[in-house]
Amino acid sequence: MRVLHVAQPRDGGVAAYVTAAVADQLARGWDVAVACPPDGRLAADLARTGVPHRSWPATRGPGRATPGELRALGRLLRSSRPDVVHLHAAKAGLAGRLHLRGRIPTLFQPHGWSWLAADGVLRAGSVGWERAAARWADRLVCVGDEEAALGRAARVRGRYAVIRSGVDLQHFRPAGDAARRAARARLGVPARTPLAVCVGRLTRQKGQDVLLAAWERVAARCPDARLALVGDGDLLPALLGRAGTGVTFAGDVTDVRDWLAAADVVTLPSRWEGLPLTALEAMATGRSVVASDIPGIAGIVTARTGALVPPERPTPLADALLCRLLDLGPARAEGAAAALHASGFDARRTYAELADLTRSVAAPVRSTATVAAPGPSTVAAPGLSTVVAPGPSTIAAPGLSTVVARGPSTVVARGPSTVVAPGLSTKEAR
Repeated sequence: MRVLHVAQPRDGGVAAYVTAAVADQLARGWDVAVACPPDGRLAADLARTGVPHRSWPATRGPGRATPGELRALGRLLRSSRPDVVHLHAAKAGLAGRLHLRGRIPTLFQPHGWSWLAADGVLRAGSVGWERAAARWADRLVCVGDEEAALGRAARVRGRYAVIRSGVDLQHFRPAGDAARRAARARLGVPARTPLAVCVGRLTRQKGQDVLLAAWERVAARCPDARLALVGDGDLLPALLGRAGTGVTFAGDVTDVRDWLAAADVVTLPSRWEGLPLTALEAMATGRSVVASDIPGIAGIVTARTGALVPPERPTPLADALLCRLLDLGPARAEGAAAALHASGFDARRTYAELADLTRSVAAPVRSTATVAAPGPSTVAAPGLSTVVAPGPSTIAAPGLSTVVARGPSTVVARGPSTVVAPGLSTKEAR
């Protein structure tokens, strides 16, 4: 079976998920390739492991480059002739479903719904798009029950499949005192220093700005404590300017096991998530987790394995961290419970279930799976947007924005907000 995975995120949890899923499918003897940007961790990991990689230079959000990205993906699809296309996260979900429109068996996996990152008109537009485009996916693949519940609550009607994310339990193992000391020695962290670790891209989603605000309170009460931010991202300069006493920026790290093993507590102050692999990895390592009480995290972190605090609230976050850094006893007990809890999230089961789902949606006769030019198809999503991709096909959602195909690519502002990208699209807010 020939499968093409499409992903825009260059690094982070989505990239790690795609790399692991593809490795599993290759081991099953499938013909698998990945279309993704040529730079970043995902492309490097694919090259290192020998996974076929097709360059798809996509940016994170929709904009001037989107028409060209859609055309480039169309060329990749025509040359690959896959039996199944698996679209990961918002950008691939946008470009892939606009181009394919159900002509090839398609899986769309949001890895956290796109509207969670938006407010106001943009949020409404994102919800409306997902409602309209759901019909172009044979399955909406959710990483947990909470993500599926969010989709249904937003009236995104489609065929849902919940495949809970898992962790590599052979790679991430409980780290006892000896492993903690060894990891700290390698990292240069004193053996007795209270240490909190946050692993993740330095972005608004991950909430490191909230964590730094909370750390001021932690440092005042526990001046010996250290905070390590492991990861890189757009917010690095701003976060560097806000960092106070005892904060270390570790940068992008290929293998985070040493930082997790060295930690007394791992924290995830995220604003939104799908189901964060970092939380599962920390728990599998036997570490207490202090995290935001949001869908995706609340389903895996419990009162026995750490603490859930309100998102974007520095004071409760600081207090939960202090409770575990001033007295390491509770954190050690929570870590032991976390390791036991994480044993139920085995990645081997995750990827076996994904393989079963992929087989189930594959076209029974390969010759029927072709990538045709867009034909006539219209979908109305009132209050939202109109998308006209190349060819006679429209998604109409009056009241917010319109995307209409034209010739090679311009941006024109009209009214409150308009993007005209001749060659593919015109977006016009009304």
